[in-house]
Formats: sequence, structure tokens, C-alpha cells
Amino acid sequence: MELREYWIDILLTIVMVISTLVLILRFWQDITIAIAAALMMLSIGGLFLSLQVKMRHLEESVIARERMLRTNLEVISTRMVDKYDLAISHLDELVAEMSKRAYK
Repeated sequence: MELREYWIDILLTIVMVISTLVLILRFWQDITIAIAAALMMLSIGGLFLSLQVKMRHLEESVIARERMLRTNLEVISTRMVDKYDLAISHLDELVAEMSKRAYK
């Protein structure tokens, strides 16, 4: 995971924590509420970051599977073309042999 990819999310998480602290400025007499609110916003921001990382991994997995399926389909289509050509050439040989027998 590169931090450059997630700097916007990290910045937004920091803004969310700071804004929470500003909102609960009036409750500074009760430090427990201030710390709990800051930790809650920090955990929500971390949850968003974690969710984005998991989605990125899922997207990379889907792209890799799509690439693998595309490659497999190309291989299968090449094999099918080869089998089709082999079957057609075999049928041509059989038709030529039958026509030779018919003319004899």
C-alpha cells in the first residue's frame, strides 16, 4: 500500500477528527467525552481507509481474473479452430475417398 494513493483519505480523516474536537470544545470539562469522540471519528476514518484498501485489492483481483479468463478464452478458441480445421480436412479426405470409390 502506497501512502500517496490514500493521502486524500488520510487528510479527510484528520479533518474529521479536528472538526470533531472543535465541535466538542464545549465539553472539555469532561475530557472523557472529548477523547471518546476523537477516537470514534478516528476509528470511522480508519474504517473508511480499510474499506478503500479492501476495494482496491478486490478491483485488482477482478482485473487479474478478467485477464486470465481472456487469455484462457483465446487459447480455447485457438484449439477449437485447430480441431475444426482437422475435422474439416478429415471430412474432405473421406469425401474424396468415397468419390473415388463411387467412380470405380
